[in-house]
This record gives sequence, C-alpha cells and structure tokens, in this order.
Amino acid sequence: MDRLERVSRSWKMRILIVDDNPMNVTVVKEMLKRAGYRDIHAAASGMELFHLLGLNESGEEPEHQKMGNPGYDLILLDMMMPKIDGIAACLAIQNCERLRDIPRIMVTAIGDSKKLAEALDAGAIDYVTKPINKIELLARIRVALRLKEEKDWHKERDRRLREEIQLAREVQRAALPQPIVEEQAEISAIYRPSDELAGDLYAWQRIDDHRYGVAVIDAMGHGISSSLVCMFIASVLKEAMTKLIEPKKVIKELNRRALQLEFTDQLIQYYFTGIYCMVDVQRGVLEYVNAGHPPGLLLRADGTKEYLTGGSMAIGMFDNMDIQKQTVRIEKNDRFVLVTDGVIDAIEAPEEQKQELLFERLAAADPQQAAGVWQQQLFADDVAVSRSDDRCLVYFTMK
Repeated sequence: MDRLERVSRSWKMRILIVDDNPMNVTVVKEMLKRAGYRDIHAAASGMELFHLLGLNESGEEPEHQKMGNPGYDLILLDMMMPKIDGIAACLAIQNCERLRDIPRIMVTAIGDSKKLAEALDAGAIDYVTKPINKIELLARIRVALRLKEEKDWHKERDRRLREEIQLAREVQRAALPQPIVEEQAEISAIYRPSDELAGDLYAWQRIDDHRYGVAVIDAMGHGISSSLVCMFIASVLKEAMTKLIEPKKVIKELNRRALQLEFTDQLIQYYFTGIYCMVDVQRGVLEYVNAGHPPGLLLRADGTKEYLTGGSMAIGMFDNMDIQKQTVRIEKNDRFVLVTDGVIDAIEAPEEQKQELLFERLAAADPQQAAGVWQQQLFADDVAVSRSDDRCLVYFTMK
C-alpha cells in the first residue's frame, strides 16, 4: 500500500473526542478537519462515552444487551473530567473484550508522570499535552490509526484462518470411516481430536467376504502441516488396503509414499507410527505390522490378553525399512483394541505405568458394555479442558 492510499484510508477513520470542555472539542475538531479527517464525533463526559460504547453506568457491558463494535477507530480522551475521569474511562474500555482494541490517546494538561504512567497502564497507547500542538497531535493520530489498521488486518486474517481450520477439521472428520456392524465382525472407534488439527487417523476396509483391514496412524506433530500429511496418508492407506491387502506390503507402500513428500526446508521430515491389522475371520487369523506404534491389545473371550507388539521402525524415516509381520489366532468373541499415545497420556499415573494401567482398564470392562465404559473413562473429560493431543481408540470384535 503506497503512502497516498494509506493517508486516504486514514482520513476515512472514525474518531471520537471525549472532553467536558466544548471549546477544547471545537479546537481539536477544527484541527482534524483541516487535516482531512471527516468522520469526527464528540462526547461531553465519561458517562456519555459509556452510552456511545454500549456500557452501563459502572463502565461494564450489560449481560443481556451485547452490542457489536461501535465502529470507532480512535478515541481522544481528556484525562481530567468530573465523575468519570479519562483514566477510569480508559480502564473500562480496556476491560471490555469487545472494545479494548480501539486505540486511545490521552489529552492532558498535567505533567504528572505517575498519572501518565497510570493512563498507559489503563490501556492508553499515547498522550498529548495541552495546549495542543497541531503537528504533534496529527503525527500521533497517524501512528495510532496506522497501528489500528494493521491490527484490524491481522484480526481479519486470523478470523479467515480460523474458518479455514474449522473447515479442514470438518473435512478430516468426514473422511473417517463409519462403524461396521455385520454378522461376522464389528469395527468402531472412539475419537477425540486435539484443540489443533488432528495428527491421528484411523481406517478400516472390508477387503472381501471374510477379510478386513484395520489401521491406526499417529503422525508427528499437530496443526495444518500434520493434518495435510495425514490426509495424504489416508488416501494412500485406503488404496493400499484394497489392492495390496497383505500387512507387510501395505506398510511398505506407506513408507515409500511418505518418503516421496518433499519440503523446501530439508530439515523437515514427517514420519508417523502406525499399526495395520488384516483379519481373516474365516481362517481365524490376525496378521499385523506394528511400525513404532504403542502395542495393540488382544482381549480373548476366556479373559486372557495379549499385546500386539512388533519390532518395525516408524514409517517415513528410511528407504530400507525392516518390516516384521506378526501372526496370531483370533476366535469367536475375541476383541482387539488399537490406541494412539494420546489415550495413554490421558491416564493419570507415572509415565512408566500409564500403558499398563490403560490396558488393565480396557481388559476390565464387561464385553457387552465395553465401548460405553471406555468412552466414560478415557474420553469423557470436560470439553472445556485444553487437549494437546488427539485421542483415538479403535476396536474390532470377532463374532
């Protein structure tokens, strides 16, 4: 933006003068008009200022009457006024989230440094002294309006970014699979994303009449970049589960495609952990590859449990990935559970005990009510609590 355009836009700014002396208001108005400012308003007291801003007599915003932004771009606020002085008015504006971004310049006839410091602490961004020097006043106004314009630009940019992130979050949710409830198997998930865009994903696929593929992936980090990597991996995973089927081949393909991701910053490398299971319900066989992921838990109908561990490294780190497939028997009413580390970290216990305590809780739930119990124990914390990591639990029941 060139200088003329910036000046032209500044002249369109809406300025409010607050002073109990009509002569002072007239003098300042005339200075501003001669400088090209046209949208100038005035208030004769702190109480009138509160009225214009939608505040009550105490300088607070009524709960039952929320207003929008009054549209002022700058307030010139006299420090010495009866009943409600400039500092009190400035502090009331600062305490109102809706108004605090309006820049305030104090106009004062006193040179008390403590008072000036008090005004700045109350939220004023600058001050001018009486008698007002026109050049100094206009210079300080230009700086204040320029700062306001830039702050408004950043707020608008942040608003658009929040909307785009929310849209990305909804797209991520829409890409997650729906539960499968069939005569021979049941697959479902309990999921709680972090406050940022998710870095976890889960997927399952019915491969043919008697085979199912189930996977859980946990990407490095959170935010936009991790979510984009996750969406890319999700598309690769779906295709690999359908066409390659065999766990070693699926993980190998994920690793190959992950290494194809190129970034401008050579120091950035996205990797992710994962566990992919292929269940053959006809043969009663569970084949899986655990690539650096927390163990899965196999809960047998007789009450015993086994861990789905593995020695493979995380995906996306090296070209030559040593992939180790594991095979176990799975029978009627057996279940297996896959989790991401966000579920483990949510357990309140010393770090080295969290995983074992989680598995004990998973195993202790009655099979008929397990999903509800897990939801209540591991996912039902206060939604207002900030969540730094995604929580994902996928469970498969062999019917």
